[in-house]
Amino acid sequence: MREAILALLAKEPAHGYDLHARLMRALGPAREAMNPGQVYVTLARLERAGLVQPQDVKQSGRPDKRVYTLTPAGSERVSQWLSDLSWSKVAPVEFHLKLIAAAQTGLADPVSLVDAQRLELLRRLRELQDLARGEDADSEGVLLLEGAALRLQADIRWLETCERWLAERMSR
Repeated sequence: MREAILALLAKEPAHGYDLHARLMRALGPAREAMNPGQVYVTLARLERAGLVQPQDVKQSGRPDKRVYTLTPAGSERVSQWLSDLSWSKVAPVEFHLKLIAAAQTGLADPVSLVDAQRLELLRRLRELQDLARGEDADSEGVLLLEGAALRLQADIRWLETCERWLAERMSR
């Protein structure tokens, strides 16, 4: 979220409430996972890191509001983030290790692990599809839901590959 906040500030200075509202719009139905306090905590961290500069702005009849502006270091961080092509969690490493350990030690049935994981991923996929049906097709969040659904579908296909691998291994 740090870099997303920096990117929003690259467009124009903003206060925490405005940043929160813009992030909520961008996240669409996934917004429930975002605590409003996260924006303010993140802004404080970005300020300590020298990536944003706060300024108190007077308002008539209301308390001053704190508006944040990107520093040159913050602009550089945004540029780096936008050009970074790395992708976190490309492979479900933890489940892979669990599956191999089960197959090698016999402490758990690896086929049952695959089945249980598949059921969980199918449940998550169904939840995403339900959320997507409730969203306006023009919503920015629909794109996020589509990406999450495609990743889940890919993980489900990978589990099918794991299942074939286990079947071949057991048949030997």
